[in-house]
Amino acid sequence: MPNNLFQKILIGTAIGDALGVPVEFKPRTFLKQNPVTDMQEFGTHNQPKGTWSDDTSLTLCLAESINEGLDLKKLAQKFIAWKNDNLWTAHGWVFDIGIATRIAIERLEQGAQPELAGGFEEMDNGNGSLMRILPLITHIKEMEIHQRYDWTKKISSITHAHIRSVMACFYYLEFAKKIIEGKEKYQAYKELQVEITNYFEKRNINPLEIQKFKRLLWEDISILEEDSIKSSGYVVDTLEASIWCILTTNNYKDAVLKAVNLGHDTDTTGAVTGGMAGLIYGIDDIPVDWIYEIIKHKGFTTLYS
Repeated sequence: MPNNLFQKILIGTAIGDALGVPVEFKPRTFLKQNPVTDMQEFGTHNQPKGTWSDDTSLTLCLAESINEGLDLKKLAQKFIAWKNDNLWTAHGWVFDIGIATRIAIERLEQGAQPELAGGFEEMDNGNGSLMRILPLITHIKEMEIHQRYDWTKKISSITHAHIRSVMACFYYLEFAKKIIEGKEKYQAYKELQVEITNYFEKRNINPLEIQKFKRLLWEDISILEEDSIKSSGYVVDTLEASIWCILTTNNYKDAVLKAVNLGHDTDTTGAVTGGMAGLIYGIDDIPVDWIYEIIKHKGFTTLYS
């Protein structure tokens, strides 16, 4: 088991998440005047400093499931246990849950097959599967590309089954795979523009869906001004914002602070950016105080010890 990868992913994700929790839903204009520069307490959800949200909880559920031998039905039961019994919560209660994720888990409770529980409609393209998908790379990184895609689809579809959500998760994981293989982040970005585009076309994915990712696949998103980057709960916005933050900074701290200070869905943009930045820069690049301030940070060691 690639323990060091789990450590980078889980700590990186949790810190980005925790930085964003106190200012979730705050507009960018507010954060321009009151930027996040360090861990904060209370705020939007009135939580103690270092508290992570559903983003990290569901990421931990997936990581634990991978450690145990990945099984969709057992993973689905962990999601149910998180919602109903507070599995992998920071303080023993769920204080935030996305609408699509809640509906999907309710379908699981009613006996739906995991791959059919998530919403298939265009309006179901929130970022709820992207925010928790990163540990999957430890399970699929040695597989062939079609197997990597199929696993991504299965895991995403537990809560978000629309092709666009699957594509976003797949891009994010393929980026992570490049980083794990030692590619420089901008090199990874440029290589994916060819490889991901070709693969989506080979799978006969609707060209209109591929078009949704044009700024990542056909342009240079790193040269865009901040005003062109959205940070809503829409899966494409979150993916674009996170890759933009990664490409326009050079260390973990700057990447996650830039992500959080974009405003709006701050915890998820922070979590998605933080997980990738953790892979790129490693634990040693993360401020030590932030690691110690994360609630139950020692408990994460059960997944990579």
